[in-house]
Formats: sequence, C-alpha cells, structure tokens
Amino acid sequence: MKNVLYLLTLLMVSCEFTINPELAEPEELMVVDAFLNDLPGRQEINITRSQPYFESIEPELITGLTVTLEDLSDDVSYAFTQGTDSYYLDVSEPIAVVGHDYRLVVETPEETFEATASMNRVPPIDSIGYEFNEANFLVDQEHFTAQFYAIDPVGSGDCYWIKAWKNGNYFGKPEELNMAYDASVSPGQPIDGQLFVFPVRAGFVNPYSDDDPEVAEQQPPYVVGDSLYVEIHSIDRAAYDFLWALYFQINRVGGFGEIFSQPLSNVSTNIQSTDPTSQTNVAGFFNMSAVSKSGRRLTQETADAARSKYFSN
Repeated sequence: MKNVLYLLTLLMVSCEFTINPELAEPEELMVVDAFLNDLPGRQEINITRSQPYFESIEPELITGLTVTLEDLSDDVSYAFTQGTDSYYLDVSEPIAVVGHDYRLVVETPEETFEATASMNRVPPIDSIGYEFNEANFLVDQEHFTAQFYAIDPVGSGDCYWIKAWKNGNYFGKPEELNMAYDASVSPGQPIDGQLFVFPVRAGFVNPYSDDDPEVAEQQPPYVVGDSLYVEIHSIDRAAYDFLWALYFQINRVGGFGEIFSQPLSNVSTNIQSTDPTSQTNVAGFFNMSAVSKSGRRLTQETADAARSKYFSN
C-alpha cells in the first residue's frame, strides 16, 4: 500500500511543472472606436494603439491625426478636434440624418484610412413600464421589474443596439450587451414589424445580482425611487456582426473549458487604408446611429398602481 501511495504522489508531483514560453511581440495596431449618433452634444472618436494582452494600462490617444466626418449625401464635412482622451465634435443640433451615407477619414502622417456607413431608421420607445412581482426563486421578497416597449418597423434587416442606465449607471458589462435583429435577438429567429421580444425588452434592464460580496441573495431590480433610462441605437448589419464577434472575444467564462475555446483573434473591421498596397492593419469600427430614448422613475404612485394591477388579475 505504501508503494502505491508513493507512486501516486510521485506521479502528481512529476506532472506539476512551470513553463515560461517566449512569446513574440504582438503587432501594434491602430484602434478606431467611432460609434457616432444623431444626438446633440459631444460626438467622440477614440483612436489608440493596441497593447499586449497582459498589459492593464489605459490606452493612450494617438495624437497629431486629422479626423473628418463626411456626409456623402449632402456633401458636408465636419472636422474633429484633438482632445485629451479623444477626437471630438461639439454640436448643438443633430448633424446626422436617417438615410444618409457617411464616410470617416483618418489621416496619419504616413497614410489615410477610411470607412463608410449609412444611418438607418430607429423606432420610437412608446413607454417604460414597471411590474409588481411576488417573492420567487430569483428574489425572496416582493419586488418590481421593468421593461421598455417599442415596435420594430415593417421591413426585415433592421439592427439595433439597446443601451440602458439604472439611476444613471450604464449597463456596460460584456454580458449586458443587448442587441436586436428586427424584433428578435438574431436573424435565426425572424420576427419583423412587431413588439420587441421579451428578452430584448426586459432581459438586460433588470439587474438582479448584488455587487456586495457579503450579500448572497439576489436583490430587487427596482425599488421606489429608482429610475430606468433606455436608448435604442440603429446599427447596420456589419456593426451588429462586429459587436457580437467582440462579445464572444471578451465574454469568456475562463477555467478548464477555455482549453477547447476558439483562440483570441482580432475582430473584422470596416476601416481600411486608401492605399491598396498598404500592409498596415487596423482594428475597430465606424457606425452612424439614429437614437430614440425614454426614461421613467418608479414613483410610489406607479408602484401602487402596479401592485393593484397584479392583484386584480
């Protein structure tokens, strides 16, 4: 028996060793984050250098560039100003128009990069509603949940990125990415010209978890006094595919299962050099969004009405 235990111990010890692989220096890429919209205020474009995977420093802005947005439908151009963290354009009125085509031009001392995009339609948000819920397997107390209501316009192929804020805090975690293809989640589930499906309307605007490690149970998504603000951003199909590809690159569960996962790689981009012989690689994306928005606070009156409606059914 001693020999068996000795051999098992030796086997486990002999299988445990450390390797220090020498990795080649990764190629440094210019990364362009240019998701613009038709809202008044500041429009920002972030242009940085990529960094090694294990580096945790904040990417720095590439300075000395000429950044221009061109409206190809109206033959108008807008020059962006270099700031501390981004290239920006302050506008008091919307500069983008649904149905227009746009071109982003980024000029470096060495070469010029371009990308084109169209600004597609977006449905209005009809309302935001709160519902009363009794204690259940998710939350062990009475609570309120929220959802927004909007109808996808007739005609297939519309893509949307839905952004939401609770009490001014943006749902920006990778797992909180909320997108729609027409009224559904993906083109594999075609639903056109109808109310957005429930997972889109409510699945990503109700934060059940608590960030406090001392709190084990799920917390009510909304209590009286909380607010929800929602924006629907129209995006084109290429941007929809880009964001999903980015999601699958970032939102990895880790652990043993990663051994069988697809290796990390750069996501495709719509930004290209104007020089057809260029060997320069670029990452990032350019998109123009029309935006609809709405917000609502859960008041005591709204909560009482939701509770009465629940018990009257």
